[in-house]
Amino acid sequence: MESYVGGIKKPNGNGETGATIKRCMPVFDAIVAGYIITLPADVYVSIQEYEPKDAETGEVIQDLPTKKMQHFEWSNFGLVSFHPIEQAPEHPARNEHPYAKWINPWSIRTPKGYSTLFVQPMHREAPFTILPGIVDTDEYFAPVNFPMVINDSNFEGLIPKGTPIAQVIPFKRDDWELQLGDIAELRAQQNITSKLNTKFFDRYKTMFRQDKTYK
Repeated sequence: MESYVGGIKKPNGNGETGATIKRCMPVFDAIVAGYIITLPADVYVSIQEYEPKDAETGEVIQDLPTKKMQHFEWSNFGLVSFHPIEQAPEHPARNEHPYAKWINPWSIRTPKGYSTLFVQPMHREAPFTILPGIVDTDEYFAPVNFPMVINDSNFEGLIPKGTPIAQVIPFKRDDWELQLGDIAELRAQQNITSKLNTKFFDRYKTMFRQDKTYK
Protein backbone atom coordinates (compact mmCIF):
# COMPACT_ATOMS: atom_id res chain seq x y z
CA MET A 1 0.00 0.00 0.00
CA GLU A 2 0.99 3.64 -0.25
CA SER A 3 2.99 5.13 2.61
CA TYR A 4 0.77 8.21 2.55
CA VAL A 5 -2.90 8.62 1.71
CA GLY A 6 -3.21 9.29 -2.00
CA GLY A 7 0.54 8.88 -2.36
CA ILE A 8 1.02 12.49 -1.23
CA LYS A 9 3.76 13.15 1.32
CA LYS A 10 2.92 16.55 2.73
CA PRO A 11 1.20 18.09 5.78
CA ASN A 12 -2.59 18.09 5.60
CA GLY A 13 -3.08 21.70 6.76
CA ASN A 14 -3.68 20.79 10.40
CA GLY A 15 -0.10 20.08 11.40
CA GLU A 16 -0.52 16.36 10.67
CA THR A 17 0.34 14.06 7.77
CA GLY A 18 -1.67 11.44 5.96
CA ALA A 19 0.70 8.62 6.81
CA THR A 20 -0.85 5.16 6.46
CA ILE A 21 -0.28 2.13 8.65
CA LYS A 22 2.65 1.26 6.38
CA ARG A 23 4.63 4.03 8.10
CA CYS A 24 3.77 2.78 11.62
CA MET A 25 6.99 1.37 13.10
CA PRO A 26 5.27 -0.34 16.07
CA VAL A 27 3.18 -2.33 13.55
CA PHE A 28 6.28 -3.06 11.46
CA ASP A 29 8.23 -4.23 14.52
CA ALA A 30 5.33 -6.49 15.52
CA ILE A 31 5.18 -8.07 12.06
CA VAL A 32 8.92 -8.84 11.94
CA ALA A 33 9.37 -9.79 15.61
CA GLY A 34 10.92 -13.19 16.17
CA TYR A 35 10.42 -15.99 13.68
CA ILE A 36 7.57 -17.50 11.67
CA ILE A 37 6.66 -21.18 11.53
CA THR A 38 4.79 -22.09 8.34
CA LEU A 39 2.54 -24.97 7.40
CA PRO A 40 4.70 -27.71 5.79
CA ALA A 41 1.93 -29.09 3.54
CA ASP A 42 -1.56 -28.31 2.25
CA VAL A 43 -4.52 -28.87 4.59
CA TYR A 44 -8.12 -28.97 3.36
CA VAL A 45 -10.98 -28.20 5.73
CA SER A 46 -14.53 -29.37 5.03
CA ILE A 47 -17.77 -29.77 6.96
CA GLN A 48 -19.00 -33.36 7.18
CA GLU A 49 -21.80 -35.12 9.00
CA TYR A 50 -20.81 -37.66 11.65
CA GLU A 51 -23.00 -40.27 13.28
CA PRO A 52 -22.81 -40.12 17.09
CA LYS A 53 -21.08 -43.17 18.54
CA ASP A 54 -20.83 -44.70 21.98
CA ALA A 55 -17.50 -43.71 23.54
CA GLU A 56 -16.85 -47.21 24.90
CA THR A 57 -18.21 -49.53 22.21
CA GLY A 58 -17.84 -47.33 19.15
CA GLU A 59 -21.33 -48.32 18.02
CA VAL A 60 -23.61 -45.78 16.34
CA ILE A 61 -26.27 -44.36 18.68
CA GLN A 62 -29.45 -44.64 16.65
CA ASP A 63 -31.60 -42.21 18.61
CA LEU A 64 -29.27 -39.21 18.20
CA PRO A 65 -29.14 -37.03 15.06
CA THR A 66 -26.02 -36.73 12.95
CA LYS A 67 -23.70 -33.86 13.79
CA LYS A 68 -21.81 -31.54 11.46
CA MET A 69 -18.10 -31.40 12.26
CA GLN A 70 -15.00 -29.89 10.72
CA HIS A 71 -12.93 -32.43 8.85
CA PHE A 72 -9.21 -31.86 8.19
CA GLU A 73 -7.46 -33.66 5.35
CA TRP A 74 -3.80 -33.69 4.33
CA SER A 75 -1.57 -35.91 2.25
CA ASN A 76 1.29 -37.58 4.07
CA PHE A 77 2.30 -35.45 7.06
CA GLY A 78 0.97 -35.70 10.60
CA LEU A 79 -0.22 -32.10 10.62
CA VAL A 80 -3.32 -31.92 12.82
CA SER A 81 -4.57 -33.47 16.05
CA PHE A 82 -7.49 -32.52 18.28
CA HIS A 83 -8.55 -31.55 21.80
CA PRO A 84 -12.15 -32.02 22.93
CA ILE A 85 -13.92 -28.73 23.49
CA GLU A 86 -14.51 -29.80 27.10
CA GLN A 87 -10.85 -29.08 27.84
CA ALA A 88 -11.47 -25.34 27.38
CA PRO A 89 -15.25 -24.88 27.21
CA GLU A 90 -15.23 -21.14 28.01
CA HIS A 91 -12.26 -19.98 25.96
CA PRO A 92 -13.24 -16.83 23.99
CA ALA A 93 -11.98 -18.38 20.72
CA ARG A 94 -14.11 -21.53 21.05
CA ASN A 95 -16.79 -22.66 18.64
CA GLU A 96 -18.93 -25.79 18.52
CA HIS A 97 -16.14 -27.92 17.02
CA PRO A 98 -13.30 -29.64 18.87
CA TYR A 99 -10.07 -27.67 19.10
CA ALA A 100 -7.75 -28.57 16.26
CA LYS A 101 -3.99 -28.43 16.85
CA TRP A 102 -1.18 -27.75 14.40
CA ILE A 103 1.58 -30.31 14.87
CA ASN A 104 4.87 -28.40 14.87
CA PRO A 105 7.88 -30.28 13.42
CA TRP A 106 10.41 -27.87 14.93
CA SER A 107 12.15 -28.00 18.29
CA ILE A 108 13.06 -24.61 19.75
CA ARG A 109 15.82 -24.10 22.32
CA THR A 110 16.73 -20.73 23.82
CA PRO A 111 19.68 -19.68 26.02
CA LYS A 112 19.41 -20.00 29.78
CA GLY A 113 16.93 -17.51 31.21
CA TYR A 114 15.00 -17.03 27.95
CA SER A 115 11.44 -18.16 27.26
CA THR A 116 9.40 -18.09 24.05
CA LEU A 117 6.05 -16.47 23.31
CA PHE A 118 3.98 -18.29 20.68
CA VAL A 119 1.23 -16.15 19.11
CA GLN A 120 -0.93 -15.93 16.02
CA PRO A 121 1.22 -14.28 13.31
CA MET A 122 0.52 -10.61 13.85
CA HIS A 123 -1.23 -8.38 11.29
CA ARG A 124 -1.70 -11.30 8.90
CA GLU A 125 -5.00 -12.58 7.56
CA ALA A 126 -5.76 -16.24 8.24
CA PRO A 127 -8.83 -18.50 8.49
CA PHE A 128 -7.68 -19.71 11.93
CA THR A 129 -6.37 -18.36 15.22
CA ILE A 130 -3.96 -20.23 17.48
CA LEU A 131 -4.28 -20.04 21.25
CA PRO A 132 -1.23 -18.04 22.48
CA GLY A 133 1.15 -19.52 25.02
CA ILE A 134 4.53 -19.08 26.70
CA VAL A 135 7.02 -21.94 27.08
CA ASP A 136 10.30 -21.90 29.00
CA THR A 137 12.27 -23.17 26.03
CA ASP A 138 15.60 -23.08 27.82
CA GLU A 139 14.43 -26.04 29.93
CA TYR A 140 11.70 -27.54 27.72
CA PHE A 141 12.86 -27.74 24.12
CA ALA A 142 10.72 -30.54 22.73
CA PRO A 143 8.43 -29.45 19.86
CA VAL A 144 5.55 -27.19 20.97
CA ASN A 145 2.25 -27.70 19.16
CA PHE A 146 -0.38 -25.01 18.57
CA PRO A 147 -4.05 -25.49 19.49
CA MET A 148 -6.19 -23.40 17.18
CA VAL A 149 -9.72 -22.57 16.13
CA ILE A 150 -11.08 -22.04 12.62
CA ASN A 151 -12.50 -18.51 12.83
CA ASP A 152 -15.62 -19.27 10.78
CA SER A 153 -17.18 -22.51 12.03
CA ASN A 154 -18.64 -23.03 8.53
CA PHE A 155 -15.33 -22.50 6.72
CA GLU A 156 -14.48 -24.94 3.96
CA GLY A 157 -11.42 -24.62 1.81
CA LEU A 158 -7.69 -25.00 1.39
CA ILE A 159 -5.10 -23.78 3.88
CA PRO A 160 -2.04 -23.90 1.63
CA LYS A 161 1.48 -25.03 2.35
CA GLY A 162 3.60 -22.09 3.51
CA THR A 163 0.78 -20.41 5.46
CA PRO A 164 2.22 -18.77 8.62
CA ILE A 165 0.80 -20.71 11.59
CA ALA A 166 2.75 -19.30 14.56
CA GLN A 167 4.98 -16.34 15.42
CA VAL A 168 7.83 -17.30 17.73
CA ILE A 169 9.19 -14.48 19.92
CA PRO A 170 12.00 -15.20 22.41
CA PHE A 171 12.28 -12.98 25.49
CA LYS A 172 14.39 -12.78 28.62
CA ARG A 173 12.62 -13.69 31.83
CA ASP A 174 12.85 -11.04 34.53
CA ASP A 175 11.06 -9.99 37.69
CA TRP A 176 8.92 -6.86 37.39
CA GLU A 177 7.25 -4.58 39.90
CA LEU A 178 4.66 -1.99 38.95
CA GLN A 179 5.40 1.55 40.15
CA LEU A 180 3.42 4.75 39.68
CA GLY A 181 5.28 7.63 38.08
CA ASP A 182 5.84 11.01 39.72
CA ILE A 183 5.72 14.57 38.42
CA ALA A 184 9.28 14.31 37.07
CA GLU A 185 8.30 11.39 34.87
CA LEU A 186 5.22 13.26 33.69
CA ARG A 187 7.44 16.14 32.60
CA ALA A 188 9.80 13.72 30.86
CA GLN A 189 6.80 12.31 28.99
CA GLN A 190 5.74 15.82 27.98
CA ASN A 191 9.27 16.50 26.73
CA ILE A 192 9.02 13.44 24.47
CA THR A 193 5.76 14.73 23.00
CA SER A 194 7.32 18.16 22.47
CA LYS A 195 10.27 16.58 20.68
CA LEU A 196 7.95 14.56 18.44
CA ASN A 197 6.16 17.75 17.43
CA THR A 198 9.32 19.23 15.92
CA LYS A 199 9.10 16.97 12.84
CA PHE A 200 6.39 16.11 10.33
CA PHE A 201 7.68 12.75 9.06
CA ASP A 202 9.08 9.55 10.64
CA ARG A 203 9.19 11.09 14.11
CA TYR A 204 9.17 7.97 16.27
CA LYS A 205 11.32 6.07 13.74
CA THR A 206 14.15 8.61 13.65
CA MET A 207 14.05 9.80 17.29
CA PHE A 208 13.20 6.82 19.48
CA ARG A 209 12.93 3.49 17.69
CA GLN A 210 15.67 0.92 18.37
CA ASP A 211 16.72 -1.74 15.86
CA LYS A 212 15.73 -5.34 16.60
CA THR A 213 17.60 -8.20 14.95
CA TYR A 214 16.43 -11.79 14.48
CA LYS A 215 18.79 -13.92 12.38
